Amino acid sequence: MIPEWAKEMNCAVTVCDKEGVILYMNDKAKETFAKHGDLIGKSLIPCHNENSRAIIAKLLETGGTNAYTIQKNGLKKMIYQTAWKENGEVEGLVEISMVIPEEMPHYIR
Repeated sequence: MIPEWAKEMNCAVTVCDKEGVILYMNDKAKETFAKHGDLIGKSLIPCHNENSRAIIAKLLETGGTNAYTIQKNGLKKMIYQTAWKENGEVEGLVEISMVIPEEMPHYIR
């Protein structure tokens, strides 16, 4: 389903279906969540708090996007979550999590 280009990317890529069942995790995502075991085929819903569950539900309902930054284990990360579709219908979500520098240039083009 997911092309191999995502497998060794230097950011975590996780894909779930519209029920929140994890379909794919690239190497970095598997490494990030290794302490939880193999998560493919399991629901990501129980791993999230009430607020996050509401965001997930809204993204699945609207086909929207959610982006934010976090600080975790001394690393600043950008989280980008967006719906994936087939024939215009929402089929699930993709999350890309990447480490970003503490200070980052911003350009207006």
